[in-house]
Amino acid sequence: MLLDGRYRLKELAGTGANAKVYRAEDEVLGREVAVKVIQRPSMNEEEFHHDDAEIKLLARLNHVNLVTLLDAGIDRFEAGHPQIYLVMEMIEGADLKARLAEGSLPPRHVAQIGHDLAEGLAYIHNNSVVHRDVKPGNIMLFNYDDDGSRLRAKLTDFGIAVVISEDAHVSGIYGTAGYLSPEQAKGEPVGPASDIYSLGLVLLECLTGKTAFPGPPLEAAVARLLRDPVIPADLGPEWVSLLTAMTAADPEARPTGRDVALALADMVMSFRGRRRVDASVIPVDEPLRMEAVNRYDILDTPPDGAFDRITALAARLLSTPIAIVSVVDHDRIWFKSHHGLDIEQIDREPGLCASAILQNGPWIINNAPADPRALTNSLVASDFGLKFYAGVPLKTRDGYNLGTLCVLDFEPREITAADTLTLEDLAAVVMNDLELRLESRRHLSEQPIAV
Repeated sequence: MLLDGRYRLKELAGTGANAKVYRAEDEVLGREVAVKVIQRPSMNEEEFHHDDAEIKLLARLNHVNLVTLLDAGIDRFEAGHPQIYLVMEMIEGADLKARLAEGSLPPRHVAQIGHDLAEGLAYIHNNSVVHRDVKPGNIMLFNYDDDGSRLRAKLTDFGIAVVISEDAHVSGIYGTAGYLSPEQAKGEPVGPASDIYSLGLVLLECLTGKTAFPGPPLEAAVARLLRDPVIPADLGPEWVSLLTAMTAADPEARPTGRDVALALADMVMSFRGRRRVDASVIPVDEPLRMEAVNRYDILDTPPDGAFDRITALAARLLSTPIAIVSVVDHDRIWFKSHHGLDIEQIDREPGLCASAILQNGPWIINNAPADPRALTNSLVASDFGLKFYAGVPLKTRDGYNLGTLCVLDFEPREITAADTLTLEDLAAVVMNDLELRLESRRHLSEQPIAV
């Protein structure tokens, strides 16, 4: 079957109450995709326009912790049987439901998964979208580190997501019985807090290996109206406190996605045997800065060589052995391009880039072992032997520092005003490329949807 003259549907990959997911081929771009086809009863023209507006908004969502929605539309080839379709990136790997069939997960991995999902939810909530079906089957797992130390997650399946306004929440019983919020179970209006409740149940199941509200759909849905989920004390005070707040019966008492993400970020670092990132290297606008970082979709992306010539040029012009395009994440520094250095990321704590993004201009360390700003830094004091650092922030058009373009050396040295200007010019080239990519994605997402 050829959907909308472009997507060739192949084998069925999954089914739901009102939708089917197919492996498919995008015959225009020649790539494999996943297509979710949502069956709806006959709709009038007003309902079509409403659905079209929601689909366009969903198609604009772009975040590292969401499975990418590539296209969407409404196919009306068959009269009286409209088909809403969502085209998503094809993900090869297990979902959380399959992983939980093997038993509970280590708390460290649960904190990692929860952080990623909370970041994704904070992003969609900020864009006036409620997912309404946060459950293990809608969470894809990835292992980005060769040693298995970092488990990552992406939220998928926006088939019953809704767009809300500040004064109009959407009611109705939608979602999966075992993970409904109390307000969903009662058919009341739902907002972002409903997704937080569902995420709390998912994390509790990850830790215990058991669903909080088992049984047939009706029994499971009604159960949360009679009691709160049981959160074992042996999970520890941090988990008990967080999960109790997330699954509070009153939606107003639940934390936001951003609050949950920050709490779990602290847990992730504690599990790694490190204390929280020093507040002295955290910008005052850190939540907004991280939203800007995620907006550009550059964390944990495959090498594309886009900036390799920039770092090679920076190293050559400034005569340094190492040049890096860095992106400062909440607990690490991701090297988008790393000339002369064979690693992709380091912890945020020892990274000088974490201090460099606090500046409005270049940050120069001419002789690190003698500079009070860097002499205790682990990269300086260890066998790595860093002695020179010069970095300039990668500043967005709205004023947030994503990371840096920096050069490093193992010998103390001076940097001239001309060299500094060169570094700033190259950083501007990097940001110009990122801005063009962002504008291109926005332009594509705003193209008319086929109806």
